[in-house]
Amino acid sequence: MRIGLIDVDGHNWPNIALMKISAYHKSIGDHVEWWDGFSQYDRVYMSRVFDDTYSEDEPEPCNAAEIIKGGTGYGLDNRLPDEIEHIMPDYGLYHWMPQDTAYGFLTRGCPRGCHFCIVSEKEGRGSRKVANLSEFWSGQKKIKLLDPNLLACTDHMELLEQLVQSGAWVDFTQGLDARLLTEQNIQELNRVKLTEIHFAWDYMQESDAVLRGLRLYAKLANRRPHGKFGTVYCLTNYDTTMQENLYRIYTLRDMGYDPYVMIYDKPNAPHEVRLLQRWCNNRKIFRTQPDFERYDPKRK
Repeated sequence: MRIGLIDVDGHNWPNIALMKISAYHKSIGDHVEWWDGFSQYDRVYMSRVFDDTYSEDEPEPCNAAEIIKGGTGYGLDNRLPDEIEHIMPDYGLYHWMPQDTAYGFLTRGCPRGCHFCIVSEKEGRGSRKVANLSEFWSGQKKIKLLDPNLLACTDHMELLEQLVQSGAWVDFTQGLDARLLTEQNIQELNRVKLTEIHFAWDYMQESDAVLRGLRLYAKLANRRPHGKFGTVYCLTNYDTTMQENLYRIYTLRDMGYDPYVMIYDKPNAPHEVRLLQRWCNNRKIFRTQPDFERYDPKRK
């Protein structure tokens, strides 16, 4: 079979589903390539992670006998078959990207059920182990984990140990649940070679639990090379006021964390929230002018 692949969101971040689909079809002798409008295909896969808010859909190709669409951008009820889900991704598919980095999930699901997040609806109201590290890592120097709530999984200490034993540099790209930080799992995190670690502080009503965890991590964690403890995502334009947004940002900064503003429904967000994101997330601006009230976006 001749297989064509379409990454609807673009090529700035590797699409894991397409890499697995590519690996599977190549393993059974099929020819796989990025879709080309001048070729004819037996089957074309279109994968889309984001909805219309963040990326435009592609028109269905007319040069394919069969078209299969998947990914959260097309709905929450589509899944890869097990024989594809649990195959080593074809990292060579994105040959223009660094080949020293592995991407994947050790766990799926989250027990929190946050209203702004689709994870619980898509993957289940609970965190569970879905793979060992060896399923998507084969000796690369770097690992980017995409787990929604690793610390909520009962097997998280075992999975952290796998990361330790890999000796690879690890980026926890999603926000680890600061409410679940303990002395035990922080000590295990200290043994992981970290390039980046992220936490999240979304709801004001969870402030006490989040701050308890962040203070404990700041107390016990190995310092990162630039002296910070990590990045903390701060959701805005959802159920917080500007005063509450600034409280979180200033509190995190004073604790030694890097706050990072995330905007819910960004296309319809107020101008002030957009300025807040620009001020906070640009580290040069943030450190040069630490007071948002004095921030002048027109000043070079």
